[in-house]
Amino acid sequence: MPQTRTIHTADLTTAELSAIRGLLDLAFAGGFDDHDFDHALGGLHVLVVERGGPIAHGAVVQRQFWHADRSWRCGYVEAVAVHPSRRGQGHAATVLTELERIIDHGYDLGALSASEDGRGLYLRRGWLPWSGPTCVLAPGGLARTEEDDDGTFVRMVAGGAELDLAGTLTCDWREGDVW
Repeated sequence: MPQTRTIHTADLTTAELSAIRGLLDLAFAGGFDDHDFDHALGGLHVLVVERGGPIAHGAVVQRQFWHADRSWRCGYVEAVAVHPSRRGQGHAATVLTELERIIDHGYDLGALSASEDGRGLYLRRGWLPWSGPTCVLAPGGLARTEEDDDGTFVRMVAGGAELDLAGTLTCDWREGDVW
């Protein structure tokens, strides 16, 4: 029977990190690079584990976002994946339930970048598509990220950020995909 674990990156062994990376490479069919993996590190990982190995994974990392003339502490969801042979069994929902609990109790808002395949899952769970422009505070200054406008989703947190979904949302800089 699968078990769910929540664990910080610092508490994962080298073997566990390798197993997570293997799952992500398999689940994303080669579309998951070193920058993507790096983005999932440094926060909390939610794992569904069976027979000692991960069959589902997701992480939440802290990022700084700007919206409506102030900065917000964002719980950013990364690397949500389910082993291809285990899809459709509720494992992604198990992972997201725990990630959403962490966001709801530790951050001003939640955010993520959804693939076309993942959009329906997030919409069903109440994540809201961002309809305004997205930007990044890059080393050279503020830059538009039009290519990310349609894939950015946010999660409202009680007592957290007051979001105007048609306003501008700006994320902090990082190597690779900024969203």
